[in-house]
Amino acid sequence: MLFLAEMKGVIFSEYLDFVENGFGYDAVDDIIASCDLASEGAYTSIGSYPFEELQQLLTQTCIIVDRSAEELLKGFGAHLFTMFVSSYGHFFEHSKSSFDILSVLDDHIHPEVLKLYPDAELPSFEVTERSDSHMVMVYKSTRKMSTLAEGLIESCMVHFKEEGIVKAEQLDEFGEIVRFTISRTAH
Repeated sequence: MLFLAEMKGVIFSEYLDFVENGFGYDAVDDIIASCDLASEGAYTSIGSYPFEELQQLLTQTCIIVDRSAEELLKGFGAHLFTMFVSSYGHFFEHSKSSFDILSVLDDHIHPEVLKLYPDAELPSFEVTERSDSHMVMVYKSTRKMSTLAEGLIESCMVHFKEEGIVKAEQLDEFGEIVRFTISRTAH
């Protein structure tokens, strides 16, 4: 993901679905009405839209539903993971754990995403350590949405019925590089 670039419409559509599911259609309508969006809040899954529109939507959601950006992004990450499982279940068929999925994001899953959305700009996830109960991965994205990634990771663990802890440590002053340390109990 690149900060000043565009994002795929599927992310916008899913964000609005997440807000509607959690806070109702009126909240979505109020949020869109309070933003100055070139798209006017009409997104197609294959379209591309300015990242700044997602920032506007998030900011207005915080105000209208009285939630923090971190809480909303984490919840949105969980929502996205559920959508990924239902829409792209074949990625999860042969995996036995969250670590199986998380360790192949950059090498297997992201290349498949790029086949569907060739101009998508994805964050990178580099696994630097892995054992049966411990994984360390470094997230890099100029969009600074590591809290969304944290929600995805936690939801992935829930999907595989794993218990554990996800800790995030910012490695730069901008929030573009974050180390996730994932500890899970044996399953």
